[in-house]
Amino acid sequence: MSIQKRLVGSYLVVITLTVLILEVFLILSVRYYYFHNIERVLMNQAELSASFFEQYFAEEDLEQQSERLLQGFAYHSDAQVQIIHPSGRLLQDSTGFSSRITMTQYADVQSAISGEPGTWRGKDSLTQEAVLSVSYPLEAHHVTVGAVRFVTSLKATITTVNQITVLLIGVGVLVIAIVTVLGLFLSGTITKSIKDLKKAADRMTDGDFSIHVHKRYRDELGSLADTFNMMASRIVKSEKLKNDFISSVSHELRTPLTSIKGWVITLKSNGAGNKELFHEGLEIIESESDRLGRMLNELLDFSKLDSGRIALHIAPVNVTELLNHIGRQLAPRAARQGIALDLEADGILPVIQADENRLKQVLINLIDNSLKFTDTPGRITVHATTKQKHVVITVTDTGSGISEEKLANVLQKFYKEDPHAPGSGLGLAISDQIVKLHHGELRISSKIDIGTKVQISLPIEGPEF
Repeated sequence: MSIQKRLVGSYLVVITLTVLILEVFLILSVRYYYFHNIERVLMNQAELSASFFEQYFAEEDLEQQSERLLQGFAYHSDAQVQIIHPSGRLLQDSTGFSSRITMTQYADVQSAISGEPGTWRGKDSLTQEAVLSVSYPLEAHHVTVGAVRFVTSLKATITTVNQITVLLIGVGVLVIAIVTVLGLFLSGTITKSIKDLKKAADRMTDGDFSIHVHKRYRDELGSLADTFNMMASRIVKSEKLKNDFISSVSHELRTPLTSIKGWVITLKSNGAGNKELFHEGLEIIESESDRLGRMLNELLDFSKLDSGRIALHIAPVNVTELLNHIGRQLAPRAARQGIALDLEADGILPVIQADENRLKQVLINLIDNSLKFTDTPGRITVHATTKQKHVVITVTDTGSGISEEKLANVLQKFYKEDPHAPGSGLGLAISDQIVKLHHGELRISSKIDIGTKVQISLPIEGPEF
């Protein structure tokens, strides 16, 4: 069953039950109101008549005075008035009905001659018309000497009650019809958005990520459509980056392999008698092999990070010694490029809990990037300090800088500012993930032709697992 059918069905069930309960309550209330009012009016008239009898005719014989009493009782009432003997025999009837008839078969009469007021609803024995009767005892000196009975037809009342019932039922049906139409309309506004999302999902399943979901309303489904569109655009962007990455990696792998193969062929042909050529070839082969190794390590790290399989080996790390070691390792390269590499620390840095090899990987990657994009003469400064239970390491260079629009993408996987530049475009993304695994933060700021600053903040106590 579709969502629209379930929604409309739920609306109908709830509204129908509600309308049904209200209809029953209102119809019963209307019937009670009309019938109770008639009963109350007749009871008041009977009570006044009994009070009048007790006050003025208590000393008189009921049977002898019955005609006079009937005239007095019936004068102010439109109802049929009857005066009944204590034995149940009818003495007088305002409609001229013959007397000498026994009335004890009626419940209200039985109650009245027993000393208690009574009511009765039923059909008239002659006309078969619905009637309501009220009987009240006539007392003289606290002794029941008879009863007065008021009888009225319920035909007009029943007609009125039936008309009101039909009107209420009609209103209830109209309400259900309106709710059904509104339910179809409102559920349509929901299901249309869902259908749009389903169509878009189906097209994405087929590999079409250029789909754009139309946002119909500013609601939760509208927000979902925005999120869906954003996801599609990011997938398109990721696909482009992936394709660029594959192209770049293919080129990066082909170049050193071609160089290695070329030198192997050269050495096989001419290397035996030329030691200088032989050593030069071996150095280039070693260099290209190292380049391939670094690229493969990056791909392996990326694979582990992407699948969540990378594990940190937490141990005490002396930050000062770590920086000095990295400085000694990269100083020769910086000197060859004519770039000054300075390492600074504010006082004695605390020992932190971290994975030393992974931190070394991050810092070497950052300094390596600075060396790539800093021209001679340039300067790279690595500064470390302590701030609010964190060690903050900042790598600042005087390189070419990064534009604002590109700065937002530099931490994305496969992204390279220059698509033709060497490298896989994974270094910064991997570094950022490693810092996050340490519960730290990596921030980058840069200005064109001024330089770039990368700041790493690491908690002294290390990550909590």
